[in-house]
Amino acid sequence: MPPIDPRTVIVLTGVMSGLMSLVLYSLTRNYPASIKGLREWSAGLFVLFLAGALTAVRGQIPDLLTITLANFLLVSGLYLGYFGTQRFFGVTPRPAPWLVLIGLMLLGQIWFTHNVPNYYARLLMVNVVAAALFGVHAMLVSRRGVNTVAKAITFGVLVFMALIQVMRMVAIYFVPISNGLMDTAPHHVIYITSFAFATLLFSIGLVLMASDKLHREFEHLATHDSLTNALTRRRMNDVCQQELHRCRRNGGNMALLVMDLDHFKSVNDNHGHQAGDQVLVNFAAKVNGMLRQADQLGRFGGEEFLLLLPESSLDDAVLVAERIRAVSAVNPDGISCTVSIGVATNNTENDTVESILARADSAMYRAKANGRNRVETG
Repeated sequence: MPPIDPRTVIVLTGVMSGLMSLVLYSLTRNYPASIKGLREWSAGLFVLFLAGALTAVRGQIPDLLTITLANFLLVSGLYLGYFGTQRFFGVTPRPAPWLVLIGLMLLGQIWFTHNVPNYYARLLMVNVVAAALFGVHAMLVSRRGVNTVAKAITFGVLVFMALIQVMRMVAIYFVPISNGLMDTAPHHVIYITSFAFATLLFSIGLVLMASDKLHREFEHLATHDSLTNALTRRRMNDVCQQELHRCRRNGGNMALLVMDLDHFKSVNDNHGHQAGDQVLVNFAAKVNGMLRQADQLGRFGGEEFLLLLPESSLDDAVLVAERIRAVSAVNPDGISCTVSIGVATNNTENDTVESILARADSAMYRAKANGRNRVETG
């Protein structure tokens, strides 16, 4: 069986990088702007494609292009991938140290290509930078985001490639090769081939991570109000049903607070709808800032909100309602909008979410009738 030609493997690696670059670029055209990093991922893979194309013609055009520029593009493409993942996870990139490191590597590549030709020195420099990039990239992926199969694939590939770089640096001293990058020695071919497969798997991992994030965003949009980020009415109904079932099993208590902002129409009429929207956003933010992790805030439409307090007695719920009422009357923007609140808890085994909600709603209307900016119980 003839040995595998490294040049062929390099060409295939470049082609795969180019094709996956197009896939990721197409995602940038179709995915929302909230999913960041796709452009950098696409650019990084395209740069790897250029590096592979130049490397594949080594010996046929000047070394300045096929060695110096190709190695520079290789590590630059790896850095762009890391840069994109930082943006994807909302981490502020700090490119200066990496640009300095890559710049120093470029100077070394020029020196050991054109002044004192030394393949092993060039290889060592590229491997050091690549291993560092794969390592920090793997740590970033492991520490950020939701644990998914896509994240596991991406992390595994990055760790594998970091280890391959280290093993290659060690191997060049114990198992030297005679024909440089195009040598057909088995251990050298294994390295080249592993890089090809890793590039493909890494690209697939990136696409899957982006798809997972898009799916989570769609789920969030389906269950959360786009203005206040409170739960939608449908989702709030589901959450309340689940809590009531839990209370029936465990004999616990739950409280519902129906909250309606007072004279909200006048805010829109006197200050405009944008000011009214901001009042709603501020109110939701204030309430969320006072809640426990298990509590749930939903928007029932317009200026009406519903708050679920698990494991809360009527007295506990009234205390929460009074705190909400007090903080709502204070608005640093100067637009006053108090709140009327009705509170109800589950009383009997036959209670339903609808019956508890009806009592809380009636209590809220009593608060309105009794002068607003009040808390009533039902």
